[in-house]
Amino acid sequence: MELFLQTGRSTLTLAKQLNSLIYPDMHKASPLPLTLYPDEVLKTPGSKISPREREEMRELALRMTETMYHEHGVGLAAQQIGKALRICVIDVDGTLHTLINPKITSFSKDMHTDEEGCLSIPKKFFPLTRHWKVTVRYEDLDGNTKKLRASGLLARAVQHELDHLQGIVVLDRYHEQKGNR
Repeated sequence: MELFLQTGRSTLTLAKQLNSLIYPDMHKASPLPLTLYPDEVLKTPGSKISPREREEMRELALRMTETMYHEHGVGLAAQQIGKALRICVIDVDGTLHTLINPKITSFSKDMHTDEEGCLSIPKKFFPLTRHWKVTVRYEDLDGNTKKLRASGLLARAVQHELDHLQGIVVLDRYHEQKGNR
């Protein structure tokens, strides 16, 4: 997901620098090829990740993060690199979030409409209405259950990436909302 990145390149560069301090091996990983719409894996709900798969998720998350930064995105779901798994990475403000088996547990009533893009549907943007705030429960790379309260662009990115994990692409959401107007 590359929402609003036309103005965020310097923020993205700073985020990459900060995350390279936290994840020193990140820029040693090569980016993965993106899966483009209408590939069937984008329509495939992700499989839950088990505790014994956790170690291989570290490498996958590292490669996904490098791919997201390489493509100037703010989020990337496993489906977007050809894997139907419940893992995504998000960075809208210099803080990298790796969400494993995420589930949104609450939504605000406040809604906001804005243009939304997707790395798997290059150069296309769609007006979408999303919840302004969400709370998501997820597991981190160490298997700890965490909670993230997100608002604004981070909430939009969480909803977008979790849609991918359920086999829903931005175009599906657009047609769904367009039909309900």
